[in-house]
Amino acid sequence: MNFDPKEFRRALGNFATGVTVVTAQDPEGNKVGVTANSFNSVSLDPPLVLWSLVKSSSSYETFEKSAHFAVNILAADQIDLSNNFAKPSDDKFAGIEYTLGVGNSPILKDTTANFQCETHQVIDGGDHWIMIGKVLAFEHLGSNPLLYVQGSYAGAIPFTGLTATSQNTTPTDTLQRLNNNAFYLMNKVLQKIQENYLPKQASIGLNTSEARLLLVLSDTQDININTLKDLVTIPETDVESGVERLTQTGLITDALTLTAKGQDMAARLWDIANQQQDDIFGDFSEKEYDNFKQLMQSVLKQLN
Repeated sequence: MNFDPKEFRRALGNFATGVTVVTAQDPEGNKVGVTANSFNSVSLDPPLVLWSLVKSSSSYETFEKSAHFAVNILAADQIDLSNNFAKPSDDKFAGIEYTLGVGNSPILKDTTANFQCETHQVIDGGDHWIMIGKVLAFEHLGSNPLLYVQGSYAGAIPFTGLTATSQNTTPTDTLQRLNNNAFYLMNKVLQKIQENYLPKQASIGLNTSEARLLLVLSDTQDININTLKDLVTIPETDVESGVERLTQTGLITDALTLTAKGQDMAARLWDIANQQQDDIFGDFSEKEYDNFKQLMQSVLKQLN
């Protein structure tokens, strides 16, 4: 079966994953680290995990010589670490805090978990090497993980409260207490907004990262690709592939300006966002809405 490999990759992006940095150090002291979202568990007994490395990677020789590697699972506030290890550099570890674990593999600081492995098996998997490791040690902090979905970084928000199939359940004292908890309520509100908004956004044919890129470009002028990368919470490679697709579909020019078709699409995206806002806040007075925005702005300022 023949199909567009770029569209295949775009379709795979609908499967949400965590984000890892896999590290190793060979006997000569050469350190490598690569950002990967292909990590997965294989077996509990023996404890095996896997990840994959593109065959063209210059890091493969060091992974091969080391015979060990560490999988560092990034926390939600470690986007900079992900971007750092996703791009070429003479010294990716410059300014990065780490210790050495099993097999002298670098263990990055404050990740949500790490798995320190010896290389168990390397399998030829098309244009990638599938690296299977036997876990010799691990640590986990349980902090909120960084996620990757539809070409964009994301965070995990646990589902809260009763589902639609639980309507006949009598509220307990615990649920009554939760319904008076501001953090619980904010989570529920955000979940409901996403449930309603994201399908409408997807209905126009753009995934999350592509829609975000188009909206940012619609609000900026004389922007280059490096500035665009700084403005969006999207992996650099996905900014590049997103820009390529927006260009190929006639929504933007090579100069990162919107075409007439792109302006129409951006207007549709803004209409969807504004309509969603009107649907949510339409029954509130202007004063109530302004007070809500000021409260959220104050909370964000305090958290930052």
